[in-house]
Amino acid sequence: MRMIIGASAIAVVCLVGVTWGATGSRISRHSSMASVNQPDQAKRRPALWLVASGPFALGSDQATSSGPPLLAEQAFKNIQALKGISVDDFMGTMGIMSGSLGFDCSECHDSAGTDKVDWAADTPRKVTARRMVNMVTAINRDHFTGRQVVTCWTCHRGRDRPVVTPALDVVYGTPILERDDLVPASPPGLPSPDQIINKYLQALGGAQRLAGITSFAGKGTSVGFGGFGGGGAVQIYSKAPDQRTAIIEFKDAPGRDASIRSYDGKTGWIKTPLTVLGEYQLNGSELDGARLDAQLSFPAQLKQALTNLRTLDPATIDDREVDVVQGNGPRRLFATLYFDRQTGLLLRMVRYGNSPIGRLPTQIDYSDYRDVGGIKMPFRFTFAWLDGRDAFQLNDVQLNVPIDAAKFGRPTSLESRP
Repeated sequence: MRMIIGASAIAVVCLVGVTWGATGSRISRHSSMASVNQPDQAKRRPALWLVASGPFALGSDQATSSGPPLLAEQAFKNIQALKGISVDDFMGTMGIMSGSLGFDCSECHDSAGTDKVDWAADTPRKVTARRMVNMVTAINRDHFTGRQVVTCWTCHRGRDRPVVTPALDVVYGTPILERDDLVPASPPGLPSPDQIINKYLQALGGAQRLAGITSFAGKGTSVGFGGFGGGGAVQIYSKAPDQRTAIIEFKDAPGRDASIRSYDGKTGWIKTPLTVLGEYQLNGSELDGARLDAQLSFPAQLKQALTNLRTLDPATIDDREVDVVQGNGPRRLFATLYFDRQTGLLLRMVRYGNSPIGRLPTQIDYSDYRDVGGIKMPFRFTFAWLDGRDAFQLNDVQLNVPIDAAKFGRPTSLESRP
């Protein structure tokens, strides 16, 4: 059965594999009658900058150490239900809660977005969230042999209180069909993954030309989302086979730090402004995602970056027919890629990481493909994750340029470099 994938009104589509930390953030929303005394959107927005860094943060120097993986209970106070996971997986878990309930930080942490917030305080909603984490864990353990079948999203679907009564308009209306995240094998009668990927590589300029790309550097501006993150100066550096850094600097805002994501082939970092934790090293699912993003910056590596490739049922994005390929990465990460059936070009990539309470989706949309030295490269893209969405426009991309290895290092060392 063919599914329809709705695209956002501002969704603009990107340079393969480019992602970074929060500069634009999701607006909190409520759909249940239980949430009637909500602050207006303008008052809520400062707290949204904190969603991507996660609640409970200490701002400890531990978060920037390069030793063993930093666990949530080492970086944050009063961790009870989510012990033993890395800081980046903890951040993603906060995003699942936020996305599933339509909340931002301030709705579980009083005064979030101000200097009066106490992240460690046990508010009523935070205590409830802790019980829900334990409940979901118990359901999956006792009824599904530990498989992650039930998550926050299973019941909440963007509401603080799940719907308990079927609406007859929905029962007798047009079904809303959603694709399965993970499909273990290709349905019969579809093109092979090799056919779809080879068409993509040919559309970009051919496998031989693509194999000759060893690095690229791009410059542009951040478009932002929801009034946040626009007007920044963007720099992108990628070096084969698996190094990548993306930097957003706000030169017209003195005192505002840059947003940076870097990956040097082994170690990854995130640095975001106006957040509680600020900068931290990646060790969990986001490290696997950073590696995949860096590898897919060089499309000729696609078949090596993902294993067990399979073709999924076709879909539609913005009324464009797309062929769909899915593949596996390390540590249960997997990714789904959507290729324009007419042009062969990649329109979307969604990668899925793991957390204790559900999968962590990250979506990158690509468009505005232009010729650069005989290779088509996307100049416009959106990067969407559980804590926000950003749009970016490149205006210059140069291939096979020398890039200092230090460009892929720890973010604090990058801001002072030309």
